[in-house]
Amino acid sequence: MVKLGNFLFHYRNILFPIFYILLFIPSPALFANYWTAIGIGLLVILLGQVVRGMTIGLDYIIRGGRDRRVYAEDLVTTGIFSHCRNPLYVGNLLVLLGLGIAANSVYFVFIMMPLFMFFYQAIVLAEENFLRNKFGSGFDDYTQDVNRWWFNWKGLGETLSNASFKWKRFVLKEYNSTYTWLIGVLLLAAKHQYFEDYTLLEQNHIYYLTLLLLFTAVYLYIKFLKKTKRLVSN
Repeated sequence: MVKLGNFLFHYRNILFPIFYILLFIPSPALFANYWTAIGIGLLVILLGQVVRGMTIGLDYIIRGGRDRRVYAEDLVTTGIFSHCRNPLYVGNLLVLLGLGIAANSVYFVFIMMPLFMFFYQAIVLAEENFLRNKFGSGFDDYTQDVNRWWFNWKGLGETLSNASFKWKRFVLKEYNSTYTWLIGVLLLAAKHQYFEDYTLLEQNHIYYLTLLLLFTAVYLYIKFLKKTKRLVSN
């Protein structure tokens, strides 16, 4: 599993786009009403975004690796990492699950999601192997106190109240992924109406286009601020 995890970590940047495309494959429906699917999916996505936001805004760990290999300078055990060892991955899983629900796709939720979770488990085992070799007993002690996937909610309020939220870092780190899932939900809603209620899509297409342009404008503006260093991480 560690070898598989290292392989998947090396190519991890193509995993999410592949699964993103699979959202649009025809599938039996989870719910009779697609708006129910979109509503529930959005709630799950927002939960995942909150988890990611708390992680990035508080004590953040750089997950990019080095030369597309697992790497870490420090062992981060504070912030949200004191409640879960992999909160960013938990957030990612929730966002992807929410998109699968919004897609109203039985195939995605019950086949693609377990596969994606298996891939993440392999990547996490590879990361843990690296951290154990580098930090030794310090990492082992950490794993004894903090779960790999499940959140320990005890003391979360204290963690949040004792830390300052780095909103600039949150914006700079999250604007791309937030734009991706927003456009995904928008396209899925349009897809549902195209196949199930085309006349309604014709009536509402101007709203879809307006939201698409609005989301894209905000995305490009933040990208411009980042590139010109007018907005830098605090």
